[in-house]
Parts: sequence; C-alpha cells; structure tokens
Amino acid sequence: RWMKFEETVEEGGERWSAPHVAALCLRSLCELRTCLQEGTLLLDSDARSFKEIIAAGEAEGGHEAANRAGITNDMGPGARCSWVPGAWGAVASEPRLLSKAIPCRAGCCCGSYRPTRPSPGISFQRNNKLRKKLPPGAELASVLVGEVDFLEQPFIAFVRLREAVALGALAEIALPSRFLFILLGPRAKAKAYHEIGRAMATLLTDELFPRVAQGAEHPEELIAGIDEFLEEATVLPPGKWDPSARISPPKRLPSPHKRYPGGLPAAAGEPGWSCAGYRLFGGLLGDIRRKAPWYWSDFSDALHIQCLSAVLYIYLATVTNAITFGGMLGDATGNMQGVLESFLGTALAGSVFCLFAGQPLTILSSTGPVLVFERLLFSFSEDYGLDYLEFRLWIGLWVAFLGLVLVATEASYLVQYFTRFTEEGFCALISLIFIYDSMKKMASLADTYPINWQYRSEDVAVYSCLCNLSSPGQPCPPPPALLGLLSPPLGALSLQRPGAFGLAGLGRSQCLEQGGHLLGGGCHYVPDVTLLSFLLFGGTFLCSTTLKRFKSSRYFPTVFRKLVSDFSIILAILIFCAIDAVLGLETPKLLVPSELKPTNPARGWIITPFGANPWWVCLLSVVPAVLVTILIFMDQQITAVILNRREYKLQKGAGFHLDLFCVSLLMIVTSVTGLPWYVSATVISLAHMESLKKESATVAPGEQPEFLGIREQRLTGLVVFILTGASVFMAPVLKHIPMPVLYGVFLHMGVAALSSIQLTERVQLLLMPAKHQPDLPYLRHVPLRRVHLFTCIQALCLAALWLVKSTVAAIIFPLMV
Repeated sequence: RWMKFEETVEEGGERWSAPHVAALCLRSLCELRTCLQEGTLLLDSDARSFKEIIAAGEAEGGHEAANRAGITNDMGPGARCSWVPGAWGAVASEPRLLSKAIPCRAGCCCGSYRPTRPSPGISFQRNNKLRKKLPPGAELASVLVGEVDFLEQPFIAFVRLREAVALGALAEIALPSRFLFILLGPRAKAKAYHEIGRAMATLLTDELFPRVAQGAEHPEELIAGIDEFLEEATVLPPGKWDPSARISPPKRLPSPHKRYPGGLPAAAGEPGWSCAGYRLFGGLLGDIRRKAPWYWSDFSDALHIQCLSAVLYIYLATVTNAITFGGMLGDATGNMQGVLESFLGTALAGSVFCLFAGQPLTILSSTGPVLVFERLLFSFSEDYGLDYLEFRLWIGLWVAFLGLVLVATEASYLVQYFTRFTEEGFCALISLIFIYDSMKKMASLADTYPINWQYRSEDVAVYSCLCNLSSPGQPCPPPPALLGLLSPPLGALSLQRPGAFGLAGLGRSQCLEQGGHLLGGGCHYVPDVTLLSFLLFGGTFLCSTTLKRFKSSRYFPTVFRKLVSDFSIILAILIFCAIDAVLGLETPKLLVPSELKPTNPARGWIITPFGANPWWVCLLSVVPAVLVTILIFMDQQITAVILNRREYKLQKGAGFHLDLFCVSLLMIVTSVTGLPWYVSATVISLAHMESLKKESATVAPGEQPEFLGIREQRLTGLVVFILTGASVFMAPVLKHIPMPVLYGVFLHMGVAALSSIQLTERVQLLLMPAKHQPDLPYLRHVPLRRVHLFTCIQALCLAALWLVKSTVAAIIFPLMV
C-alpha cells in the first residue's frame, strides 16, 4: 500500500513494513508506458459500482477488439498482447482478485494477490485506525495486479470515473475511488506484473501525475505525465547499492512547485507593509481594518487544549520575570517601584495590549535598557533634589506624545528595512541575557547558602553552632569537656546563657530575636541547599528540553506524545517541585506580595504632575523623553519583526502601527500610576509562539508532521496577565515553587530562542570540518569562506553589543542594533 510512501507486507511477520521510498525498476516504468498506450482506457466513466465498470469495459472492448493490436505477452521486446474477449467478465467471476486492492493516501493503493487473505469487511473498514492518518477529502485508487490460468495474453485496463464512488469492500478503508488499474496475465510473469503495479501505484501517489490523470482526455496526455515523471526520476546504478535495502523517508521533502507548469500561486507577502499613502494615521487605520474581521475568531480559536499548556507555561515565566525585574527596580529606585508595582503593571499593561493590539501574541515586560534608564533617572533626581516619580511622569507623557507622532507619520514602515543581520543580532543578545541571568542567579545561591569547601570528615566534631546570648564582645564558651556534646546536626543550635551555664535547643530565628548571636563553624554553611538547587535547575532544563522533543519519539501513540510535548514545561515544573517537596530542604521559593499597597509607603497610586518639582521640569523632560522614545520604538518594532517572520505562517496579519499606538497609550497610564514601563519581551514572546505551533493532524506513515502555522488568538495572553494580577491572592500556593526550577525554565527559553536563529547554525559550522557539515541551502550557493566571514562579523557586533549592555551606556544599545 502507498500512503505517501510504500509499505509492504512482511513475509511471516503478518504486519506492514516501515514506510520507505519506493525504489522502482526503470524497465517497469517503460513497460507501464507501453501498457497505457495499447491497453484499454475508460475515461470519465459514469459507473457507480464495480459491476457497472465491468459492463462499460465489455462495451468498450467489443468496439475495439477488431482493431486493437496486442500487448507484450512476456513484457519484453518482440512479444505482443491483444484484447482478450470476455476478460472483463472473467475479472467479475473471480472475486478473489479484488482482495489485492489496498488503500493509500493521495489516491493510490496497490497490493499483491494473496489468495489466503480474505477481503476486508465493512466493520473492519470502519474501525481501521488508518483512517485517522488520512486528510479530509482523501480518495482511493486501486491497482489490481495478478496472474491467472484462464488468460494466454496480458489484459490491461485503466479506468477513471467521472465521480468518485465507493466500490464496496475493495480496500482496507471505505473511501470513494476514482482511479482503477487492472493488469492480469498468464502465469510465470508474476514479478514483472508486480513491478508494473508498483510503478503505477507510485505514479498515483506522485504530486503531479494525479493532476494529469484527472484532466487527461486522450491516452497521449497520460503518456506525457509518465514522461514528465521519468524526467524527474533518478536512476541508481546497479552494483552501487542493495536493491533490497529500504530507503527511509527524508525528514524534509523538497517543495514540488518547480514541477508544476507555470509554478504554484505566489505566496502571500509580508503582512502589514501595505502603504496607506502616508496620510496621518493611515497605517493605524489600515491595521484596524485588517485586524477587525479576525477579532472574534481571536477568542474562538483559543478553544484548544494546547492553549492551556501555553497559559501555564507563559504565566510562570511572566511571574518569574516580574519578580526579577521588580526586585531590581526596587534596588535601583529606592523602592519607589518594587515587586508589587511590577505585578500590577504587568497585569494592567499586558491585558490591555492583548485586547487591542495588532499582534496579541506579544508578551509585554520590563526590559534591561528600561531598567538602566530608571536607575540613571533616579540617581539624577537624587543628585539634583528632584522628585523622581513626578519627573518620570513628565518623561512618560512626552514619550507617549512622541510615540503618537510616530504612529501618525507611519514611521513603522521603516521597520521593513531591518535585515536578518539586525534581527538575529537583537534576538541573540536577548537570548544570551536570559541564559546569563539564569546562570548568575544560580551562582548567587553560593553566597546566600555557602558551601563548606574546607570540609574534612576528620574534623566533623568541629562543625557545631552555638547561640550565645551574652554580648558579642564577651562570649562565654562552654567548658572544653562539653565540646563533644555541642556538635548537633546541621541546623540545630545550642543555647548558652551568661552567668549560669545552661543548654537548650533553640532555632536560628529565635536566637536572633532574643538578641543572641551565632558561634561555630557550622552556623553559616548549608551545602545541601546549594547542591539541590543546582540539581533542580539543571534537571528542569534537561527535562523541559527532553519532553519538548518527545513528540518525535518512537514510543507511545502520537496523541500521547503530542500531549506530553505540549505540556512539557508544566510537567517538568511539577516533577521537580515534587522532588523538592519530598526532600524537604529549605530551597529559595517564589515569594509573591500578599498585600495591595505601594512598596514605598511615601508614595501613592496616583502621581500628581505639579507641586514637587519646578515648573520648567516638564519642559526639560522632553530631552530624556526623546532617548526613551527611540529605545521603546526600536525594542518594540524589532521584536515585532521577529514575531511576524514569514516562516511562522501567520494568517491574520501584523499590526506594527497599532502595537506602537497601544504601547504609547499605556505609557500614559503607567506613568500616572507610577508603574514600570513596558515593551515587547523578545524571548518570552518567542516562547509564547513556540508553545502555540500547529502541525498537521493527519500524517501518512513515514511522513513528518507539516508545520501549519501559529494558533493566533488573544485569549492565552489575556489569561496569563489576569493570572499575573491575581497572583497576589495566590501567594500561599505559589510559595511552594522553588526559584531554581523557574530559573531552569528561563534557561530553556533562552536556549530555545537562541537555537531558532541561523546565527547559531553558522557558528556551529565554524567548528565543523567541511565533510561533516550538513547540506544547507546557502552552502550550495555561497562560498564557505564568505559564510564564515559573515558569521565572524556578526559575532563581533554581538560582542560589542554585549560590552555596551554591560556598562552605563546600555540605554543606547537599541540604537547600536
């Protein structure tokens, strides 16, 4: 049988073989060509059953019997085969011959005659699991090949029905049939007949020949279709390979568009670049008109279980990111903005953006350049005695105004000039920042929970910890005779009171609350916490990566593999949260604010524009506002270009002007309320896109799933940001999630984003000998030295960006991109 690729019955194994590429004999193709030239052709027959096909064949054969030349008897030169009167009736009288037909995708089935194998019943046809692998609208074609005793010359017929009809229990699956090929002949030529049948079945599963056969009106057109197939066929010389070897299907099939006469219809261009004539807000109105028809489907398309896994995955990533940036903002701004403000700002800005933006798959977040600007602005305000939040309010208002000017003048059209060089450099930098920050956070655990590198098993009695309640300058050590009794397990403390000597168990916090201090070599070393944290970190990353690739595994059914792959991140988090809970060590946990009040009690929720600073500050604010506007524009639009790449196959179009419009309006809201500023987060947005990839549900055996695009909708992002805002009320649950697990998720997102760009692929080529390099398309057209030169230049520019990002000049790095 053929479903894209050939499958044969394993002799003695009673099962179908693994799918493989059909290796045909060149002679069988030439003989098939002769068969179609001189055999019987019934084109556009109105028959509705197999009996009617036989009757039509009898009528056609009776008209041509006197004039038809024979066809080769032995399928070799010099022999002929003539029309055999009554052969159609003989086919009808031998129902065993029908057991040879086996179904296939793309309209073809072929099999060998096996008298011991009964015809498939109707119940078997309905319950066959093979049906799930067929796409909607699939049709069946039957190739009947065999040798019989009652014929002295071969009998060939090719039938094309006007309308596809079901021919009963002719195949494994009850599907409508349109094509039927019959080849019967005398005995002793079974192998030749079988090879011709295989050639016919392979032709009917070709991308081009079924279209030719569908529209053919004369035998010459079918012959032309075979000639076209022969022009594209590749011949393997004898003696250079094993004909019995099965060629495995390739992981990626070449595009067949070059074989179609005139080519395929041109693919749709990049969305969102149609120029509106450069009138005020023309691009914005165009984005709204383009996105409005899709608005309701943006919610209905989210009704899929894959969206649930995306929500849980991106929610945990967003919460971790909000806590990380909130803590750094608190340190940079004297707690004028902290973790709670980060949570509320993320929830508010993200929800509004997902409801009204042009590309709702974008995830908003605070970014590194914005954090650097906030730190510089706070230091400037402190040095010159200005109110930080009021100064920031005016900067935000000017940024919003300048952003609206950019929207009105359609400045987003400039983004179309961004090249792959720019996109890859920006994406690589952000991905490396995620990887570096996750590693840095884990390295800092060694300071918080230091490891005793000088530990020696011989000195185990030395590692004790005492609680001394006397003044720090007057410690009262216990008698030396009792030192052996004061070596409790790690974490247990001994109490020592001044004056009268007494011992009692006391915890670390209790000792410090009573004004005591800790003495001993075992007070500051918790090696198990650091070790377990690194195990959780690495385990989460490896588990997430492994489960994500599980859908291409050979184990378990396809549905189960895909479900595991969709929920890979959530499963990894649950697994390692359970491991942490079972071991019971005090690893650092996710801490979420539990009260809705500003981090700094000196500020309120609404920032007044006047009163704290001189009047001229509102005019001076335009200078830093210009720099922030450029930063926001570049950061937002580069991320938008990356998310709207052609390879993602987005169907609903982009909305560059509408996205910038929403970000500008949100600048007003976040500035007035004193919340952080938000812009598109590249890595988290790419992770969001990756978690919503769609693949073909019907895949022929041996065929790789086809990437169909992204599940474009607004609901996943909206639910993520609503849950982020509600996290304040879920603190009792979230506090059980270890931070090393979430850092492992961050590492996975950074590595996944870095692996998705061509730069990573070309860097690997630098370390790979030429004979081991993969067969990449650009290596066929560009000299390897020029590829390496381009990669080195890109790597040097990336290193320069990293150096700028690591200094106080990090605010200008989007300009350098």
